[in-house]
Amino acid sequence: MRILIIDEMHNSIVPLLEKLGHAVDYKPEIDRKGIMEVVGGYEGLIIRSKTKMDRELLEKGGNLKFIARAGAGLDNIDIDFLEARGIQLFHAPEGNRDAVGEHAVGMLLALFNHYNRSDQQVRKGIWRREENRGEELAGKTVGIIGYGNMGQSFAKRLSGFGVHVLAYDKYRTDYGDQYAAEAGWEEIFEKADILSLHIPLTSETRGFLDITFLGRFQKPIYFINTARGELISFDTLNEALQEKIFKGAILDVLENEKFGSMTHAQKLSFDKLAERDNVIFSPHVAGWTHQSYEKINKVLVEKIAKAFP
Repeated sequence: MRILIIDEMHNSIVPLLEKLGHAVDYKPEIDRKGIMEVVGGYEGLIIRSKTKMDRELLEKGGNLKFIARAGAGLDNIDIDFLEARGIQLFHAPEGNRDAVGEHAVGMLLALFNHYNRSDQQVRKGIWRREENRGEELAGKTVGIIGYGNMGQSFAKRLSGFGVHVLAYDKYRTDYGDQYAAEAGWEEIFEKADILSLHIPLTSETRGFLDITFLGRFQKPIYFINTARGELISFDTLNEALQEKIFKGAILDVLENEKFGSMTHAQKLSFDKLAERDNVIFSPHVAGWTHQSYEKINKVLVEKIAKAFP
């Protein structure tokens, strides 16, 4: 098949595909207009998140047999259109789930032990031990929402910390395992000390964590979001922190990650978040390690080879 790659990928992707006999055009610099002009000549399209795969663009790909998303999220793809046209869709959560699990644990430890603040203080010659007294994970209950690749990876990496893990997944049954117990919302509302999101962004989940929902937790919690920022707004985060529903927040993703396109209201709300000592950020890199960059390629190529032997 002829395959077009429209985003930057680890350099292993082209030889892996060519080894299977495919002809590959690697064009990470191509823009939306350019894609629409040439996509009709390809059977395969490999993407990240630069370009929205909507109906307007996909209709130009009359010969497409598959789209492969180098990553986990599928919210930039018109899945209904692909299904209607019989175009297969591959993604690679298996390639970056380990990275996400490690990142979530790392940020949680950083928040609990004030790594950011204490590091900056010591660099300035400030030695404040009591102010930086830490919190232990042992004995706490972690609620995981979404028990797929990412949720399972996080639970597995928590297993050595002496925590109790409760997992909720609306779309699965009998999914409890050695790392997490299957739980309903009410049990999580009652017992959770920490809440971690590992769900996709859909019309159903966009903004579903509002203040009414969060007010159902029976005690203050720590909040982790390494999934999608649009699951919870800046305003809701600030309100939950102000009302002590959240004791702290870990945010790898934001409601709007393009600072230049934030509305005035979003900018004010984000600035308020950024002033809080009990909030730590990273720039949507939980699944973005040197190792996952390459592993994602291997996962995608294996799926393509299996579907098109």
